Amino acid sequence: MPNNGWPADRIDTEHAHSARIYDYILGGKDYYPADKEAGDAMAQEWPALPIHMRANRDWMNRAVRWLAEKGGMRQFLDIGTGIPTSPNLHEIAQSVAPESRVVYVDNDPIVLTLSQGLLASTPEGKTAYIEADFQDPDAVLNSAEFRETLDLDKPVALTVIAIVHFVLDEDDAVGIVRRLLEPLPSGSYLAMTIGTAEFAPEEVGRVAREYAARDMPMRLRTIDEAHEFFEGLELVEPGIVQVHKWHPDGTGEQNIRDEDIAMYGAIARKP
Repeated sequence: MPNNGWPADRIDTEHAHSARIYDYILGGKDYYPADKEAGDAMAQEWPALPIHMRANRDWMNRAVRWLAEKGGMRQFLDIGTGIPTSPNLHEIAQSVAPESRVVYVDNDPIVLTLSQGLLASTPEGKTAYIEADFQDPDAVLNSAEFRETLDLDKPVALTVIAIVHFVLDEDDAVGIVRRLLEPLPSGSYLAMTIGTAEFAPEEVGRVAREYAARDMPMRLRTIDEAHEFFEGLELVEPGIVQVHKWHPDGTGEQNIRDEDIAMYGAIARKP
């Protein structure tokens, strides 16, 4: 667990945090006892939780590679980056195209303290980090890092991965995503994963209650509600599907059952 002289007054070690729970479940080291307790409780309620979380991470790897290779993307805006875990988004994109430019966004101070790992760009490319909240898109779009790193005369891939299930209806997750897409030019892409309870409602419902008990209420969405994020965009085949079914390449865990995955994934192009 971390002990690197980070600003203790900004990092709440007494309460679990979604990014640190994710890090713990994936076998990372940047978590605290409250995160371990929460992760263990959630995995007890739904033993497939580690499979589900690894599948989401594997989807990110495949999606970014697809965006760089097939979509031709050389600019990325990653919202809700989370704790750095190699390969990070810029490492994947720059392995395809070293000139790729990436802006990371997160509001967790522990991510900020670890952000040096996110800023180790190739000489040809560039990375930047913005400390901002997903629910304040103007703070992202008006930042110097956004304006100085990305060229809005060229397409940008907006990645919003495993975050909107923590945004309740009154905070308008769809509206936030549309605001972030608004300044991006034609030919840009939106890549998202969206939490759902449609395949294991009882088990995933119990996990959601564990999150809510720790002041992290969730809004899990149906397939029809997931489609709302992509209205007006051109979905890439196979459309919105569970993450393990989106362009599988044989590198992730095999023989995953549908009921072990509580996340939709999709990529769509802005006309």
